[in-house]
Amino acid sequence: MKQAVIVGVPMDLGAGRRGVDMGPSAIRYARLHEAIRALDYAVLDRGDLEVPVVETLKKNGGAPGGLHHLEPIRSTCEALARELSALDDAALPVVLGGDHSISMGSVRGVQRGRTGLIWIDAHADFNTPETSPSGNIHGMPLAALLGYGDERLVRIGGGEPLEPQDVVLVGVRSVDPGERELLQRAGVTVYTMKEIDRMGVPTVAANVVAQLERVERVHVSFDADVLDPTVAPGVGTPVPGGLTYREAHLLMELLSDAGIVTSLDLVEVNPILDERNRTAEIVVELAASLLGKKIL
Repeated sequence: MKQAVIVGVPMDLGAGRRGVDMGPSAIRYARLHEAIRALDYAVLDRGDLEVPVVETLKKNGGAPGGLHHLEPIRSTCEALARELSALDDAALPVVLGGDHSISMGSVRGVQRGRTGLIWIDAHADFNTPETSPSGNIHGMPLAALLGYGDERLVRIGGGEPLEPQDVVLVGVRSVDPGERELLQRAGVTVYTMKEIDRMGVPTVAANVVAQLERVERVHVSFDADVLDPTVAPGVGTPVPGGLTYREAHLLMELLSDAGIVTSLDLVEVNPILDERNRTAEIVVELAASLLGKKIL
């Protein structure tokens, strides 16, 4: 039987708004275990990593590029990378955030040989300390994973930077000027909502699968704010004009059909801003679609 290993990372240190530290609990409460077991997986939940509470920490000065809470974020991501790297290669890790900075640990922890990354997000998360308007690290993890930014973030987990041709962003609609320039210079493939509207989800999904067909492993990092706020209100940084409920499910179903996904992040669910845990429930439904739930 296939095994899914769940690890929670209740961290909101990388964000500018409180609440996503409760995301792992909300996602579990939305019956994540039951949804995965129904797909013939054995589920092992390793609980949550220990993360410092923000009120016990001093925040760096508010200047742009201040890298707020750098050390506790770095140490938490290092712990996550160690936890995942120790898993059997056949296991499917499902990491529950927390803010998107946790992906610096999850991607490094699952990296085995040539690893592809599908970043499904309203934001590019491709800032560096020099380009960041806020200094919030949840806007920097993808850049760090490709080798850009502060060396203390780039070196998390000890893995090699991902290759630009092995990284695809989907659903993007909010990009800072510095990110735009760096993304273009790096040569990363980006499917904005404009491309999704113009090409349609099936074409975008087919292109993503074709681009990553030669990699050994594929990690999906799913940020709940890729969904339109009318669908998923419980996120800290909502952006209008996102994926609809059916577009998101179709994307997950097509990636599932391709059989390429080997690990998964579910991040940025903020129960404080949610309506009766609606966003967490939708995220669980989407995870089930990605992991193989069939209608017939």
